Amino acid sequence: MTVTVVNPSVGVADICEVPARPCVIIIFGAAGDLTKRKLIPALYNLHLNKQLPENFAIIGLARADKNDDVFRKELATAMQEYTTAKLDDKQWQWLEQRTHYLQGNFENPESYNSLAKLLQSVDQKHGTQGNYLFYLATAEDYFETIVEQISKVKLHKGDEDQWRHFIIEKPFGRDLASAHQLNKKLLSILKENQIYRIDHYLGKETVQNILVFRFGNGIFEPAWNNHYIDHVQITVAETVGVESRGGFYEKAGALRDMIPNHLFQLLSFIAMEPPNTFEADAVRTKKAEVINAVRPLAHDDVRLNVIRGQYDTGEVDNQAVQAYRMENRVAPDSNIETFVAMKLMIDNWRWVGVPFYVRTGKRLAKRTTEISIQFKAPPLCLFRNTTVSKLVPNFLIMNIQPHEGISLQFGAKTPGALLQIGRVQMDFDYQDYFGPSPSTGYETLIYDCMMGDQTLFQRDDNVEAGWRVVAPIQQVWSVEKPADFPNYSAGSWGPQAAHQLLVRDGRQWRI
Repeated sequence: MTVTVVNPSVGVADICEVPARPCVIIIFGAAGDLTKRKLIPALYNLHLNKQLPENFAIIGLARADKNDDVFRKELATAMQEYTTAKLDDKQWQWLEQRTHYLQGNFENPESYNSLAKLLQSVDQKHGTQGNYLFYLATAEDYFETIVEQISKVKLHKGDEDQWRHFIIEKPFGRDLASAHQLNKKLLSILKENQIYRIDHYLGKETVQNILVFRFGNGIFEPAWNNHYIDHVQITVAETVGVESRGGFYEKAGALRDMIPNHLFQLLSFIAMEPPNTFEADAVRTKKAEVINAVRPLAHDDVRLNVIRGQYDTGEVDNQAVQAYRMENRVAPDSNIETFVAMKLMIDNWRWVGVPFYVRTGKRLAKRTTEISIQFKAPPLCLFRNTTVSKLVPNFLIMNIQPHEGISLQFGAKTPGALLQIGRVQMDFDYQDYFGPSPSTGYETLIYDCMMGDQTLFQRDDNVEAGWRVVAPIQQVWSVEKPADFPNYSAGSWGPQAAHQLLVRDGRQWRI
């Protein structure tokens, strides 16, 4: 993560970017949706921003039998639909001419011999100097196999002045034991500074801005503690269902798919102590500390403070949608959760007594990701002889998607003879202030990997800390099946129990 201080009058387009070193990105699973929807559009945006080196190439590796020309044509067609910037023929041709395809089986050693030969040819043709970024955009079952096979053909190590980096997609493990085993296997072959465990949420500007917002502004950091903050809410809500991922979701569910990675990444940035520097290990150490400080959940805590749900039929955006159990490749009696809400406590000096409420779900009322910080109300005694009977709480809201920005809500006197307080709002919107910046959310992460900056990637202890928190939930849910599924209508804000989770504490969800 590159931190640059700019004058407010300077637009994003005016900030000079340093191109990455010459390199090849090798995408395993290149025939999948992630490649055409996110990775290729992100690489195109990086090229437009002059962050890709002139000596650059792409190799896509997948099972499908095709050649370079077919692969390039497929990507060009996909770009018409998924690009986030205007597609310029000349700029696209630059990227297209550097794109190659290799048909191969992830489990077949011969595929890796063919890859080694192709890399030699690509290095010579494009001058990429033996720097390789291996992107594992595959099912998690192949992570160990791919890394092991790469090591057998000696592609995981370069000469002294070459780098070999590996981006590992989520989910990183199924539980604490499998995450630990995967870390152990990868670290028996690679060094930690070669492994980039990616979470695309950390590529969003507002998430990265949390650190700058907290630690770069003297008016907020002094109030960022249990003396002034009443509670924190983190919501990651989707209006879509499982779409074509029913088979995957039947194995994962909302807890495993979202909580140990996306939600805990947001929580750690909001709650971490200030690092001494923005260097990767300094930041990641503080993130691990705060997740390790989450109060362990006893089984009774799970039953009381963790809510699960599954969507039924309903309406989303005025369109009738079917229940989860009716989705393709989903069991008709499935007990997989599509919604999770929980109350967590962080047992350290900064946050003791401050509840963190987190929730995520599919087929909810609105697509949004936001962090809402509610401040404690001041004493009402000053207003006891006025018409004011209640002080409106102040909120600081960080909007992460679909619109990125920050809002501050506070009370102000309404016009008139009587003393009455109304809620007003100050809004900062990234696009309004800095101008449009086409992004898929992957640009910063891919660029940082090329530059060797691991700040926005999870370290092995970060991953295992997250799984350690959810382990008791997995244990309880593995033996106690829900009796009320489906328990919320599509287009709602989830099961009623999630509402009651806050009501019993005298609070409510902001949205």
